Amino acid sequence: MIDVKPIRIEDYLFVGITVQLPHTTLLVIANDIGYVMCGALDVDLLNEKLQDRPIIAGRAVGVKTLDDLLHARLDKITVKSEEYKWKVGMLVKDALLQIAE
Repeated sequence: MIDVKPIRIEDYLFVGITVQLPHTTLLVIANDIGYVMCGALDVDLLNEKLQDRPIIAGRAVGVKTLDDLLHARLDKITVKSEEYKWKVGMLVKDALLQIAE
C-alpha cells in the first residue's frame, strides 16, 4: 500500500510518502528541492554514482513512521545538501526547513 499525505512544518508544506513493502516500510518526506528518507536511502550511491546530479537528500535510521522520521537525526547526507547547511546529526525537521519554499 502507498500512502501520500501533506506534512506541514511551520508554514511550509511537504509531502509525506509511506510505502508498505514486504517486511519493511519505505518513508519519505520531500518538497521540490530535496528529501529525507528512512534507512533505505543509499546516500553513498547518490554521492558516488550520481554525483553529476544535484541531489539534496538525507537519511535517518531507526524510524517506523513519518512522525519518527520528522523527529529523527540525519545519519547521512548528500554532498549537495551541505550547500543548504545540512549536517549529520541535525534534526530532520530542521534540515527540511532549510529547503522550505
